[in-house]
Parts: sequence; structure tokens; C-alpha cells
Amino acid sequence: MRSLILALLPTLLALAAAPASAQKYDSTSPVCKTNYRWGGEDTDCGYTSIAQCQASASGLAAICINNPYYAGPPIDGRPRASGRRPRPAY
Repeated sequence: MRSLILALLPTLLALAAAPASAQKYDSTSPVCKTNYRWGGEDTDCGYTSIAQCQASASGLAAICINNPYYAGPPIDGRPRASGRRPRPAY
């Protein structure tokens, strides 16, 4: 019986572990709406303007904010620079 418990213990611990949470904000949309409800909140970043978000949030316990992680459109169709300088070759 003891060996059975010891054999099942790692499996039970793995199942009981809390899942990792994903990033809260999506970087592809400029405006996010946070819905507040009993037991928590959820964030939806699928809005292109504050007015569009506010129309969706009307009558709900929700708030619209500018997305702090919005990457913006690419410049001239090229991907954004990372802000890092290239490493010199020695």
C-alpha cells in the first residue's frame, strides 16, 4: 500500500499544480476592456478605439484603457527594430 501511494504521489502533485497564466494584454490592438465580475476579471484587447470599447462596455462593470503593450503598425512594412545594436564582429 505504501509503494502504491509513493508511486501515485508525483502524478497527484502534477495534477494539483496551478496552470501558468498567459500574458494579460495582447500586443496587436491599441485598446483593452477589463470586465469585472464576481470571482475575478477578464481582459479583452480586441478594440481599435476607446469609443468602440466604451460602446461594448456600456452597462457592464468594465473599464477601457489604452493597451500598454501595443506594438503599433510596422513602419514601411518592415518589422520593428528591437532597439538593440548589432554585436560587432572581432
